[in-house]
Amino acid sequence: MPESFPILISVTSEDAGKRLDQLLAARLESVSRARVQEMIAAGNVLVNDAPAKASLKLRGGESISVLGESQRAPLKAIAEEIPLDIVYEDGDLAVIDKPAGMMVHAGAGATDDARNRGTLVNALLHHLANLSGVGGTLRPGIVHRLDKETSGLIVVAKNDDAHRKLSAQFAAREVKKKYVALVHGWVKKDTGTLAQSISRDPVRRMRMTARLEGGRAAVTHYRVVRRLDTKFGKFTVLDVKIDTGRTHQIRVHVASMGHPVVGDTMYGAPAQARGKSAVTVLKRNFLHAAELEFRHPRTGGTIALKSDLPQELQEFLRKVESA
Repeated sequence: MPESFPILISVTSEDAGKRLDQLLAARLESVSRARVQEMIAAGNVLVNDAPAKASLKLRGGESISVLGESQRAPLKAIAEEIPLDIVYEDGDLAVIDKPAGMMVHAGAGATDDARNRGTLVNALLHHLANLSGVGGTLRPGIVHRLDKETSGLIVVAKNDDAHRKLSAQFAAREVKKKYVALVHGWVKKDTGTLAQSISRDPVRRMRMTARLEGGRAAVTHYRVVRRLDTKFGKFTVLDVKIDTGRTHQIRVHVASMGHPVVGDTMYGAPAQARGKSAVTVLKRNFLHAAELEFRHPRTGGTIALKSDLPQELQEFLRKVESA
């Protein structure tokens, strides 16, 4: 969002028929449609010098004035008694085996306490006495992230010094991360590196894409563990290592090969795995952060941890392989 207000936008004939919130979300860089709707509801958007509704259909020729950003009451994460699998802990950090279905922290677009519940941060505040404050009140202790439907190992910092040193290791690409993924189809090459840049999809803003130029550099390495030919279809088990940690990186990269992660309907996986008259469903993404290795921020010693596939992924594999 530009810092100087008001922002003046002229509606062209090509924009005729678009909703007001749709147009603004497309024109205002890095502003979500939900955020635009808040600005309109707060009276900070005028059409021909008059307040308007988000659903207003534009005709072309209107003048839109964006007067400023709507003010939000600041949210602060609260402690919740949620079970956590803490696989390592000391005075500086902890490593959690996060289940699928749990968000790491409330999003920047969270506007009420209801959306600030059930996250990893809420659980951490209950289980750990101290967390770093570098990430702010919504993200205490959070050094890196895993997608909501991705399970596995994630490190959190208990103090600011540990947070900064761990963040520096991630920024320098010194942290080793290995994931296990099950993807649709047979990946042809036994090994490979995917290096397409990743940027936000300009149309579906919850998605990322590897199809546009000018995105952030992203590097993913994969190795085929085995290829499966089952009555539910063909699949490939992959070991995946990433040099960078872009949003949805693995999911976007493997989908760009035509082999989306099983369960990942956002990036093209079918809602049901079908083949040879059989149907099965996985209600999460088959992507698991299985290994994590980094230097301890205080001692410099190597911390190397592993996590087995969650039970639901093991059962899914057994089901498709034994059928």
